[in-house]
Amino acid sequence: MGIEENQKPGKVDRNLLVIFSITLMAVLGISSITPAFPKVVERFNIPPAYVGFLITFFTFPGIILAPFMGILADRFGRKKIITPSLFLFALTGTMCAFSNDYNMLLILRLFQGIGASALGSLNVTLIGDIYQGKRRTAAMGYNASVLSIGTASYPSIGGALALFGWNYPFLLPLLAIPVGLAVIFLLENPEPEKEGTIREYLKNVLKSLNDRKLVSLFFAGLITFIILFGSYLSYFPIFLSKSFKVSTLIIGLIMSCMSLTTAITSSQLGKISQRIEEKNIIKYAFIVYGIALFLIPLIKDIKLMLIPVIIFGVAHGVSIPSIQTLIAGLAPLDQRAAFMSVNGMILRTGQTIGPIIMGGIFDFIGLNWVFFAGFLFSIFTSFILILFMR
Repeated sequence: MGIEENQKPGKVDRNLLVIFSITLMAVLGISSITPAFPKVVERFNIPPAYVGFLITFFTFPGIILAPFMGILADRFGRKKIITPSLFLFALTGTMCAFSNDYNMLLILRLFQGIGASALGSLNVTLIGDIYQGKRRTAAMGYNASVLSIGTASYPSIGGALALFGWNYPFLLPLLAIPVGLAVIFLLENPEPEKEGTIREYLKNVLKSLNDRKLVSLFFAGLITFIILFGSYLSYFPIFLSKSFKVSTLIIGLIMSCMSLTTAITSSQLGKISQRIEEKNIIKYAFIVYGIALFLIPLIKDIKLMLIPVIIFGVAHGVSIPSIQTLIAGLAPLDQRAAFMSVNGMILRTGQTIGPIIMGGIFDFIGLNWVFFAGFLFSIFTSFILILFMR
């Protein structure tokens, strides 16, 4: 079963709404609780440096388990992995709200992270399974837009709930229960047929992964998250504070323009892809990334800083969903979850090493070179894509 390419790209159907709800759960686990961190420190009487473990314990399982979850989804079906993952995410996430011991809170976050480990890759796997052609591209764009809206809005929701107590934001995972029920009763998706032994399946997956186009797409995703979490999210706020002496409120407002631009651009990806092929969109996106990062250290007026932020948001709005679309298109149905899960693991790796790489550049060369390095990474990636995505 698939939605054919000649159907209207802009249509949002019931399956896509269910997938959107999975996406919103996938990004709920971190951004909704960070505003409560000061109250968590106070409640458990821990050093402020320890509160970051609430993120580390949650994200770590995804790096290790994502490929295995993809393999299980290919062998046993998407719903059989997504549904229990959502229920585990909901149960352990809600139990966090009733924890009286910080070590127990970390253990619960670890199990919640296990539940979340499959969500961020199997949601786009479903899009690849159900939709085809430009409809798939449009659906990936809409999904990226929903993701951006979630990551932009969850901190304010979590902050509002934290006014009532440190634990109230931890009740939000309860929303994963109706999402899990929607997956069971409303989602209509093709499931892969389990053929051959697990050894034959793994051999076929490894053979399929040995493709230069696929490797170049994985590399593009890795670099995207290195510059996003390294140059932009980690050191752009520091640059604004040091260069313009602005408040955290102003920094937040400026950076939120990027998320808003990303959401708007992603929602239009279906229309953009009708004029420009996805592989060319990615090549151009890295050039645009590079322009944005190169401009940041050169701007001397805080008002003009919106220009590179918006440019960066445009690039990000088309790059990730286009990469996901092409990876899904290269993967056969019975291997697609493994492909998308490997991609998810690579993105998490970029998220992890990006701040480390840019932190080293900051220490040895200086703050401006964090952005110039991002520029060089972007242009080099565009060159690699031109070379290997012919």
